[in-house]
Amino acid sequence: MKRILSLSVAVAIISSCGVSKVTRGEQYAKMYEEKPVTLLVMPPINNTTNVEAKEFLYTSISRPLAEAGYYVISPLLAMDVLKAESAYDAELFVNGSLTTFQKFFGADAVIFSEINSWTKKGFGIETDLRYFIKSAYTGEILFDRSCQLYLDLSVQSGGGSAFSALADLVASAISTAFTEHIEAARKANYFIFRDIPQGKYSPMYLKDMDVAAEKKDVKVNVK
Repeated sequence: MKRILSLSVAVAIISSCGVSKVTRGEQYAKMYEEKPVTLLVMPPINNTTNVEAKEFLYTSISRPLAEAGYYVISPLLAMDVLKAESAYDAELFVNGSLTTFQKFFGADAVIFSEINSWTKKGFGIETDLRYFIKSAYTGEILFDRSCQLYLDLSVQSGGGSAFSALADLVASAISTAFTEHIEAARKANYFIFRDIPQGKYSPMYLKDMDVAAEKKDVKVNVK
């Protein structure tokens, strides 16, 4: 009987000391306070030697945000304006005032991204990205997440012979060479923005505050 009581007490203590879940309302409190509707995506800050990575990422950011219920200013339109105004380099604005973008584009918040790694590794693509959304009114960070993603492009036929293994090796090499890097960007965007508070045009707007938030740093291997 004493052992049963002792076990019950121990379980109760362990349960009470369990890690409490952080909600989206807590983790992204400023996002819920400001309630941004219109978002402007800035060209990525490329910290790698892969010059094409900037284009791959920039063209793939809008979709997951639009699906989350936000109005995203057309990247193509924004790109033309930013280039015309010599504002293509996001590095020039990341630590400065963003009120100009609010007045010119009507943006409530500005999305910045950093590419810290974008390389071919084995038969796949390895990326290390960070996204942060800043208020166009106050300059405060409303949302901040990063993702280390490895997109596995290897091909496996399922055969056990030496010939099959060689064929898989060749197929994997071809797949890596011709697979669009945009796929890696899309998957990284998905994992980062799947935890963003839903926007005004989503049926879950302001109803997801009690949803358990994910970790701010994501590490994932995908096919």
